[in-house]
Amino acid sequence: MSKQFQYNIEHLKCRKKITKSLVLIRQKHKFVIAKGVEMTPFSQSSTKIMAEQYKYLDSFIDQQRANGKYSFTTEGLHSQLEVSENALKKALQRLKNQGAVVLVRKSFYVIVPPEYRAKGIIPTSFFISDLMRFLNRDYYVGLLNAAALHGAAHQQPQSYTVITEGIALRAISNDKVNITFYIKKSWNKKDVIKKKVDTGYINISSPEMTALDMVNYYNEVGGFNRVATVIEELRENIQADKLVETAKQYEEMVVVQRLGYLLECVLEENELCNALYNYLEPIGFYTTLLRPQRKKPESMITGNRWKIVPNIEVEADI
Repeated sequence: MSKQFQYNIEHLKCRKKITKSLVLIRQKHKFVIAKGVEMTPFSQSSTKIMAEQYKYLDSFIDQQRANGKYSFTTEGLHSQLEVSENALKKALQRLKNQGAVVLVRKSFYVIVPPEYRAKGIIPTSFFISDLMRFLNRDYYVGLLNAAALHGAAHQQPQSYTVITEGIALRAISNDKVNITFYIKKSWNKKDVIKKKVDTGYINISSPEMTALDMVNYYNEVGGFNRVATVIEELRENIQADKLVETAKQYEEMVVVQRLGYLLECVLEENELCNALYNYLEPIGFYTTLLRPQRKKPESMITGNRWKIVPNIEVEADI
């Protein structure tokens, strides 16, 4: 037998033994890198390491929930948890994919407990105070949302309305959250009340300011028919003396005129409208349209003491 032929046979036997050995080793899920040295496969070790890395964020969220919080911000969170920004980003993405958290505004996350996973988000009232604190804005929940909290639930709002000060805020609108922000120069702090919710308290407009705001933002809430409908439901909660005090501080006199007109001429509410008129009469006010329009109507006849030109017909839906 030639030396070359003998070498080929031995080489094949060696390869067969190596292949068999590798198969056995793979079946045992171990890799031999040197004599007496073994290593766990990468897929197992990396999964275990990643699982350990994610625990810190899960623990943080559990702590937030234990403290009655449904939100958190990521500003400085990586330092607080002693992890890198990249590790925190990956951990947050994992929770977002699971539906456990939702990014509402840049750096502001909402926690979604298992009982709300089907809806995809918790009620906005659970986190609105934390969000406005994060944005460093004074605020109150207004319009249809405030009216609903005061018992006027006939008209269900399509978005969550927040009145705030300062520069305009971009609305938050996606498949899970719909928050609209309106800007006012100022308001009387006495016209904002605290309302108890599951997570604490939120600021909402009083029934009196809600009525005035509904008139002021008539277009945003769906027109004067809806305004009249909501005020009809609210009027049992509106106190005449408080309405006058709120009207005195309200930024636009014409809004007070329009509210008085609706109360008297549409809803036939004498007590509230008389109180408003007693405040307005000595001040003096001017003729104005019920609904503003660019083109002046041919007739500016009012036919009412509020000096309101009824350029549209208004009916409450109740």
